[in-house]
Amino acid sequence: MELHIGQKIKVLRLRSDLTQEELANRAGLTKGFISQLENEQSSIQIDSLADLLEALGVSLSEFFADGDKTKVVFAPSERAAVDSNGASVFEMLIPGSTHNLMDPIFLQLLPGESLQEGDPHEGEQFGYVLKGTATLALDGVQYKVPNKHCFYFKADQKHQILNMSSGAVSLLWVTSPPQM
Repeated sequence: MELHIGQKIKVLRLRSDLTQEELANRAGLTKGFISQLENEQSSIQIDSLADLLEALGVSLSEFFADGDKTKVVFAPSERAAVDSNGASVFEMLIPGSTHNLMDPIFLQLLPGESLQEGDPHEGEQFGYVLKGTATLALDGVQYKVPNKHCFYFKADQKHQILNMSSGAVSLLWVTSPPQM
């Protein structure tokens, strides 16, 4: 049975663990409109659909694609930049990865920048430093992670990634399960 647009939006929203209000805020729409759309009581213009799908990390072509094909290769243009995480660059590398088992992220921290401290939760974290020296803080203990080194830990303790060096730090960070 083929899903209608509103039903598909609802499935994607729930997979992304978003409320109707959160999705509406991210897409610049109203909660009432999202509700009407999901209940097939309203139609949507293509530009509004594009805004909704961008907020969900899904391209128009993926949304309308035959569900049998799984995308494997992703271009830099498909990355989703996230603001206000404490990093000068915070890019989600895979569209829609917040509903996958893991979420790969590219981070760039300028000197003195840091991500907000993460609370303990179920899951695991992995990072590979591409450039510079990152500092990883786990329950108050700091670890220096130089270029080409990596870190891995269970996320059942407070954790934070910082740049305490004088140069920029770039790293690949993978969270499982996704935390956004």
